[in-house]
Amino acid sequence: MLKLIILLKFTNTVPSLLWIHTLKHERKERRLLLSTSAFLLAMIPLYIMALIGFVSRRMRILNSQANQVITQLMLYITLPALILYSLDTTFSIDIFTDFVWLVTMSIFILSISVFVAAWLRRRAALPLKQKSVYESLIIFGNQGFIGFAIAYILMAEQGIIYLTLFNICYLILIWTYGIYIFTKNEQSVNWKGLFLNPGILSTLTGLVMLFLPYKWPSPISDTFKSIGEMTIPLSMILIGSLLAEIKWHDFRQYSKNLYIWIAAGCKLVILPVFLFIFLFLHVPYPLIIIAVLTSAMPSASTTSVYAQKFGGDASFASFGVLVTTLLCIITIPLLYSLLQWLHPFSQ
Repeated sequence: MLKLIILLKFTNTVPSLLWIHTLKHERKERRLLLSTSAFLLAMIPLYIMALIGFVSRRMRILNSQANQVITQLMLYITLPALILYSLDTTFSIDIFTDFVWLVTMSIFILSISVFVAAWLRRRAALPLKQKSVYESLIIFGNQGFIGFAIAYILMAEQGIIYLTLFNICYLILIWTYGIYIFTKNEQSVNWKGLFLNPGILSTLTGLVMLFLPYKWPSPISDTFKSIGEMTIPLSMILIGSLLAEIKWHDFRQYSKNLYIWIAAGCKLVILPVFLFIFLFLHVPYPLIIIAVLTSAMPSASTTSVYAQKFGGDASFASFGVLVTTLLCIITIPLLYSLLQWLHPFSQ
């Protein structure tokens, strides 16, 4: 009798467990399918922010000195705060393997990007001020805001952790080589300033906190979060303001510039595809999704900031960022769909 009762309970439980498993799977699939529409919704505030900057500059609410002020505020205050807050997460032995894979993929794609961008720069028939921008547009993506939004949509808090680990090498590169691209043609490069700037110092500090069993006290962490969150609105307002200074003649000229479209094609599609090789190396699929989609982010607004600060063509940079930001609405869903299609063949 006891065996019969146990058997009946077991047979009743199995369908329930299967139903729960199916329900969770369906919820997961539904969340992944909704990522495209959620991504499109996440892009709308970016365009509104850029439009605000554009209108403000046209109406002279922002004067000609405002761009420089915003640039300084971002480089020395809000960006370092955002880095410190992003790296303020608990590192455990459970994610060590994921950490190794993410860093490996990050180094892999950044190395290829640097090589391809340098090769294309040498072959580009562009003015010197635009060559630096051209190279930066290809290498560096807007991984801080759009990347975090997509990672959270797909995997919630776990996606944020993955993206933070994947971005470690990127943060170091953009604050060193990213500045070097714009300053290497100067007679004397300030190597001390290159490696001891607020960006690299905040990244190194964040890495130390990441590996230590400590976190920032809540008041400090909340301060970093509040200040860091200003980076995205400021960067988009700056892009809009810089675009407002582009004359119609220059706009037509940039839109016909082949190198803008080459940079966009490399940044959004060609370079991220190199990461598909990891599908066949038995890397956990969620890590590959984060790596590919993060690498396919539109060109970083930091390129416009660097161009503004270090004497590059800021208008050329802003137009490049604008084009890639618009095109990524199409390319991100396409890459994700391609990953979904290839995934079963890699099992």
